[in-house]
Order: sequence, then C-alpha cells, then structure tokens
Amino acid sequence: MFSGGSADAPLHPTADGPPGGAAYWLRAADGVRLRVAVWGGDAGRGTVLLFPGRTECVEKYGRTATDLLALGFASMVIDWRGQGLADRLIADAALGHVADFADYQLDVAAMLAHARALNLPQPWYLLAHSMGGCIGLRALHLGLPVRRAAFSAPMWGIGIAAPMRPVAWAVSTLARATGLSALLAPGQSRDSFLLTGAFAGNTLTSDAEQWSYMKAQLVAVPALALGGPTLRWLNAALREMRSLQALPSPTMPTVTFLGTTEGIVDPAKVTERMARWPGAELVMLSGGRHEVLLESPAIRARILARLDAHFA
Repeated sequence: MFSGGSADAPLHPTADGPPGGAAYWLRAADGVRLRVAVWGGDAGRGTVLLFPGRTECVEKYGRTATDLLALGFASMVIDWRGQGLADRLIADAALGHVADFADYQLDVAAMLAHARALNLPQPWYLLAHSMGGCIGLRALHLGLPVRRAAFSAPMWGIGIAAPMRPVAWAVSTLARATGLSALLAPGQSRDSFLLTGAFAGNTLTSDAEQWSYMKAQLVAVPALALGGPTLRWLNAALREMRSLQALPSPTMPTVTFLGTTEGIVDPAKVTERMARWPGAELVMLSGGRHEVLLESPAIRARILARLDAHFA
C-alpha cells in the first residue's frame, strides 16, 4: 500500500491533476535538490514513472496523471536538475544546463529511492518524453526496474539542420575546452518560448487549449520557466545521443509515439532506433506536433488506448 510520507514541496494548482496529488523534495547523491510529484498512489494497476523533457516541470504532467489514473495507474514525475523547482546549476538560472548527461541518472536513482520509500504500487512502467526519452533509454540500459516502457517524441537525435550539425559539435566542444560552456547556445533565447511565442506556428501542439494550459503554468509561477540550453548542455546531449546510438536496443517491450509534424527532435533517429528494437512498435500520430501527450483529444485518446493495452 501507498504510504504518503511528508509532502514538503509545493505542487501548484495549475497542474490540473487528479485530487490528492503531493510533491516532495529529494536530494540526489551529489547534493542537488530535486522535486517529484505523485498522483493516485493507491491505484491498482501499478505506477507510471514519467520522465519529462527539457524545460519542463512536474505541473505540466498533471493532466497526463489524470489520464493515467483513469486507466488505473498511479504516476510519479520529476523536476530534473536545472529545471522546474529543482536546483538551477549556474548563476544564470534562465539557461538550461547540465555538466554531463550521466548526472541525470543520479536524479533517476533519487526518484526510484523515493518511489520505494512511498511504497508506490507495483509493477512500475516508464513513460518518457523528449529529453526524458534520452535519459530513459540510458536508464533502461542501466537496469531501470520497470516492466514495460513507452516513449513520446524521444530525443534520440536533435532536429538540427544537416549543414549545422558539424557547427554545433565544433562550437560546443570548443566551449567545453575553453571554459565557456555556460554561454547560451547559438540561436537560442533566455526566454521560454511559451511566454514569448505565439500559438500560431508553434512546434509544440496543435491544440490551442493545451498551449494555454502550458503557458498559464509559467505565468502563474515564473520560477518554473526555463529558456534555451547552454553550450555545455548541447555538447553533453550530443555526446550522450552518439553514445546511445552505438548501443543495441534493450530487451524491453516498448511503444513509441511520434507526431507526423515533429519539429524538435530528429524523426529519422527515432525511426532508425525503433526499426532495430525487436518487438517494439512505432505509432505515428497524424498532425501531431512535439507534445503529443498534450495534443488534440483524438490524438490523446489514441495514445491512452495504446498505453492501456501496452501496460496491461
């Protein structure tokens, strides 16, 4: 049975999650403070571990938690280091930064330890989005204790134009060598696109109400917002994706969801990985953009029906 413990971190109502949600502060092994949120801790079918993407916060997954609870699953989601209300890692808190992608596995370990301490219902499952898909793939290779996995627009490659890829490698590697890694990556902004951009033409979702939902969270709590990544994050991400690409696919039943108008991660890398993952399924979502979990009702319904069967 779920034992709730002391919920000592804020969980803002803009999450729009199911009743009874709670948030907790954690410490990774290196001392970085993290935040997790839990919904539906007494659900009967198990617990879905939600691995968010870059810039995201636990509140963004409140509606997904509602959808999962309707299927009978509890959920736990984390603020990775450097985003949400977790510790920001450099002086300019508006920039997304990490020293090495291996550090995210310290966050995974802290999350798992807290899930055990809360006695969250078993079995556990993985649902990983965007950057969380990169972290999640590595975690599966390291023995993540889940029965099955699902990915949403996983970051197994970044959507960088082919002529610019050598430039991204060269500039970020040079910055790493010269102590300039905390600088903003070229072409990026210190401001969150949700706060400065318009719904028209956005690459995240085709659903105006879901766009407003994500934006309202940052307007209500500006501390949740995050801008573009640093050169160090970019270099660390490129290195991790190259390392993962050289590995075989895990022996784990999995399904991956990808919108046909994906514009943030590299669809070719997703397709290539899924083609060499025995027993895996790639579900293409017509008209879906990057945030397929926060897309139109029809797309979300299709995803939930597939998750319901996959996690059975």
